[in-house]
Amino acid sequence: MAPNETDDTTTAGEVEEPRAGRRKAARYVVPVTVMGVAAATIGLVPALADSGDPDLPDITAAQLIEKIAQSDVERLSGTVKITTDLGLPDLGGLESGLLSGAAGGEEGEGGSSADPSGRLTELASGTHTLRVAVDGPDRQKLSLLENAAEYSLIHNGKDVWGYDSASNEVYHATVDEADAEERSAQQPPATPKDFAEEALKAVDDTTSVKVDGTAQVAGRDAYRLVVEPKQSGSTVGAVSIAVDSETGMPLKFTLTPSSGGSAVVDVGFTKVSFDRPDASTFAFTPPKGAKVTEDTEQDRGHGDFGGKPERGPKSEEDLAKGFDGLRMLGEGWNSIATFDTGAGAGLPTEEEAGDLGGFLGSLGDQVKGDFGKGTVFSTRLVNALITEDGKVYVGTVTKDALVKAAEAGK
Repeated sequence: MAPNETDDTTTAGEVEEPRAGRRKAARYVVPVTVMGVAAATIGLVPALADSGDPDLPDITAAQLIEKIAQSDVERLSGTVKITTDLGLPDLGGLESGLLSGAAGGEEGEGGSSADPSGRLTELASGTHTLRVAVDGPDRQKLSLLENAAEYSLIHNGKDVWGYDSASNEVYHATVDEADAEERSAQQPPATPKDFAEEALKAVDDTTSVKVDGTAQVAGRDAYRLVVEPKQSGSTVGAVSIAVDSETGMPLKFTLTPSSGGSAVVDVGFTKVSFDRPDASTFAFTPPKGAKVTEDTEQDRGHGDFGGKPERGPKSEEDLAKGFDGLRMLGEGWNSIATFDTGAGAGLPTEEEAGDLGGFLGSLGDQVKGDFGKGTVFSTRLVNALITEDGKVYVGTVTKDALVKAAEAGK
């Protein structure tokens, strides 16, 4: 008999504490989470069970969350499909270019096309197929399959290799154990468990959590955990996580927006095995004629542009550096981050900035209220309001919620 639907409220203390903030241009190691131990929808992954739901013992939401937290899968291999649909405007590659640039991608500026710091940001847009393999914390491999090429990122002991078959370029770095663990925490989410861990951090008394039946994912029996905001005003509609009934590992993650339509994020295994991958999976020798870029400590520079990651979690005070008075407004899923750019005035008008001002204005919606005037830049999940006096309000909330926050903080 399928599990009874339950609605258990779970506090944030019942799930693991947030990891250190991700650095803007960190060098990445294949995640040791979910691909081993440790991270944006259309339902491309065959799975939440068209062929009949499996019969599994009843389980409560609290028990299922605990099962996820206690999952200790360290060996696996499989294929993952991920699709992200943030609803950004189609600007002929501008979206992916901005994402790559924000992550510190150096291709075209003397860097290597095999450098993972830019390549893995591709997962933030479109549909991708990944092959993953994990053998404990010291050996992981992630391959991004493209039309006629493949990009692979391999962590094998102290060596990290990136290989772009299209350009025949190789990236190489060495890391110690502490570096590997720290850098894995800075890795963009790429697997169902990565996304699930992030979503479960938001669970508090503003959240409804329930077990909503069962499913089959990649041939495995799974429970279906559904997480929904209780409050109105969030752009998040629901998060659905298919959890392997045997291992407790999330096999599929889907985030649907409150506005309806296709999912914003859909990521799941289409094939998975928990057997130990062959050791040869993680062996790598640069192909003949390949351009090899060595990423040394000196090459990485300092600060936010690829330097060695700082140890320890970021405090709110640390995160506020670089902004004028970063504050959090509201609670739970309706939290809004606000800060002052110090610009004195927000986006330039069309008269002030010519064509650029008009272009930027065309990407957003003009709003006004007691705070004055501003521009809202929207995606299907995250919205941001920039006021004419340079204040920024951003969160997974609706445009109206941002306007109200700006009016309350004027």
